[in-house]
This record gives sequence, C-alpha cells and structure tokens, in this order.
Amino acid sequence: MNIPAELKYTKDHEWVKIDGDVATVGITDFAQGELGDIVYVEVETVDETLDKDEVFGTVEAVKTVSDLFLPLTGEIIEFNTELETEPEKVNNDPYGDGWMIKVRFSDDAEVEALLSSEQYKELIGV
Repeated sequence: MNIPAELKYTKDHEWVKIDGDVATVGITDFAQGELGDIVYVEVETVDETLDKDEVFGTVEAVKTVSDLFLPLTGEIIEFNTELETEPEKVNNDPYGDGWMIKVRFSDDAEVEALLSSEQYKELIGV
C-alpha cells in the first residue's frame, strides 16, 4: 500500500499536499481500495469557503457513495475536472492524476493537526 511520507493525512482517509497557502487534496490509496471501482466524483463547492470537516463533495463507487470531508478550513479554488470524464484516475493514481481539489487555507495550526504518514499507517493498521 502506498502512503507517501511527504503528505499529510486525515482520519477520514484524505491526503493533503501543502504548497504555500494552497493544499491539494485527494483520497488515499487505502480509501480507493476500500471503495472499489470509482465511477463518479462530484464537487460543487468550487469558489466556496468551507470549514474543516465540512463535506466538499462525494465519491461514488459501484456499490456505495461516500462524502468527502475538507481537511482544512478555506476556499476551494480548483476541482480536477478530468475526474468528470475519467473518475477511474482516483483508483489508478490517487496521489497524482487522481487529486480532487485545491483549497486556499489560512490556519497553519490545522495543518499541524493533520496526521503524518506514520500516524496514518497506525490508523489503518499497516
């Protein structure tokens, strides 16, 4: 299972890559594996400012639909529109082409509260 050390993680199985005041967010390799074949990703919150842990979208797999929770308070500035026609990118490359949103955040303390790769591995029992 792929859990890159340079990323941060949430207990809700999102990964976060920090670049200045912008965070790229997606779901982890573990999460996509648990969901199975992803057939649809919906994010209708672009240009909205949401609080940490609010639902920013949904991911639909063959047998289930799961909410996506925002890991950091901020404005959603971009959605990976390639997922509209190729949602399988989340399964094939969850940390690369399968990224979901970019959010401009302002609270560095929230970043510090995210899980390290080691903490995330412990959470999922790897």
